Amino acid sequence: MEIALYQPDIAGNAGTIARLCACLGLKLTIIEPAGFLWDDSRLRRAGMDYLDMAAITRSPSWDDFISGHKGQRLVLLTTKVCQNYLDFRFRPDDILLLGRESSGVTDEVHEKVGARITIPMQKGARSLNVALACAMITGEALRQIGPPDFK
Repeated sequence: MEIALYQPDIAGNAGTIARLCACLGLKLTIIEPAGFLWDDSRLRRAGMDYLDMAAITRSPSWDDFISGHKGQRLVLLTTKVCQNYLDFRFRPDDILLLGRESSGVTDEVHEKVGARITIPMQKGARSLNVALACAMITGEALRQIGPPDFK
């Protein structure tokens, strides 16, 4: 399983997700352009020394990302659907895709993904922090497919 961040806005969230990936042995792709510089101190502060452990790839564009991940199912975390992530069946080769904190993903991205899931929330709540949502859904996906093998 992998995680991909589509044009992330907030360095601290990207750093937190990179730390999650480092600890769980998951690959992380940052789909550019990002809303921060790669050497942003907020990225380092959130990722701490785990950034050096993380398997991070930077993809220069959405098109480059798609061309490099043919055959893998993209699972978009979004507030625009009703498919509860707890009722979804994850696969080991899934890529969990998270959109920009400020605006999500484009209609083109919505059309290219293989599945769209959401975290149910009470009426009036717009969204969770992207790093928190990533951790929740990654936890459920790993529960279903089994933990990584850390041999």
